[in-house]
Amino acid sequence: MTEGEIVGSYIVPVHPHTVLVPEQNEGWQRLRLAFDEAAQRIKDADADLLIIYSTTWPSIIGHQIQANPNPEWVMVDDDFHDLGSIPYSFNIDADFAHAWNEANEKRGLKSRTVNYTGFPIDVGSVVALKLLNPDNAIPAVIVSSNVYANRSETTVLAKACLDVIKATGRKAVAVTAMSLSNRMFTAPIEPKDDKIHSLKDDEWNRKILEFLGEGRLEDVGQLSRTIHKQIRVQKVVAFKPMWWLSGMNDNRNNLTGEVLAYEAIHGAGGAVVHLDPAASGAGDKEYDEDDVEYFAGERNVLDAEEETEIIVEATPKTSGPALWEPTTGADSVNSDAAPKPVGMYPHARRVGDLLYLSGVGPRQPGTNAIPGGPISDGQGNPLEYDIKAQTQAVVDNITRILEEAGGSIEDVLDVTSFLVDMDRDFSGYNEVWANTLGRVGPTRTTLAIRALPTPIAVEMKVIAKAPKLN
Repeated sequence: MTEGEIVGSYIVPVHPHTVLVPEQNEGWQRLRLAFDEAAQRIKDADADLLIIYSTTWPSIIGHQIQANPNPEWVMVDDDFHDLGSIPYSFNIDADFAHAWNEANEKRGLKSRTVNYTGFPIDVGSVVALKLLNPDNAIPAVIVSSNVYANRSETTVLAKACLDVIKATGRKAVAVTAMSLSNRMFTAPIEPKDDKIHSLKDDEWNRKILEFLGEGRLEDVGQLSRTIHKQIRVQKVVAFKPMWWLSGMNDNRNNLTGEVLAYEAIHGAGGAVVHLDPAASGAGDKEYDEDDVEYFAGERNVLDAEEETEIIVEATPKTSGPALWEPTTGADSVNSDAAPKPVGMYPHARRVGDLLYLSGVGPRQPGTNAIPGGPISDGQGNPLEYDIKAQTQAVVDNITRILEEAGGSIEDVLDVTSFLVDMDRDFSGYNEVWANTLGRVGPTRTTLAIRALPTPIAVEMKVIAKAPKLN
């Protein structure tokens, strides 16, 4: 038996438009044609296995691997159910799935196989398999994207997969189903009006695609943490697929890349990219992180500074108020990119031409961390903190909520700010204001208060113009 290998890698978008309604928008049609081209290239490569790493199949404890030999169902997308349904019947390589699961365990990973009738296949996997493998001629395997996995865990996941590919002599194609930016419009749009939601998102998308077009996959992998701070992506996405794809290609930075299409899908960035294993000679950043072979269960192996910061700063959460899911309603605006409320209320509410934001603090979504540090520990003892970092984080959270509503920080009309220590903090708070909201020019009132529900020093109450609904 010849040793197995990766004969190609692809990045593809996850939204159902390319399957159900490509004819409604020229960009969607170009993406569909790029899918068709990718499908032909996979066929020409004589691939005998498709491996799908899907960002729309999140998992919490370890990774899950689809092991039902023939999952059949009808997929209706949660966000775009109006576009119609996608019946599917897939050819899954259950033997490979079980072997991968065993290889994961040998390398210290937590994973499990999934095999029961009715388990829904996620939209990203459905789109990828429907368009890249339309006749089911090539068996596939699907793996979830773990919400909490860092680069070490994701890299070991790829190495375990390569163990099985080499042991079984497979000619495999690695596919990541993912968006680039995924800031989607929150109100219905006409297909002809689709565009990338944010100029900043488009700039980052194009920078990523520039690197990928040069085969510089590892550059993207190493820049992923920076990208994640600059561009809105869901926590489960967080460019983990780039880490996985780089691991599947031995963390090389000199592949032969080609961007087959890049278009907007309801505001998000969608691209079809082909990465051929043939060396291109490009790339000037080598893999210089810890080359982990076995996962020891510590998720701060490769990002100790970032993870430690989260652990320390999130500590007060255990002694603070409970977090709530934001309330929903026809006029509510809520964002996964903003911290959860500490009570029963939405992030914002649209009333006529105005948006009223609930009080916004500096806490970070997902981790509940406080940039600049909390003002006290779990026992109420005062701690040193950075008011400038907290104030900037408040402005960033306001921006995320407004962008979720389809607007921007430029729409802010009036702000009421609350400081728990006016004498200590006004100067630093005022400096950040001058460089951010001060440039927009809203009216402002600043009040001194005794305390806030969480150990933060600043909170803002905002009224903004509401973007017009289409």
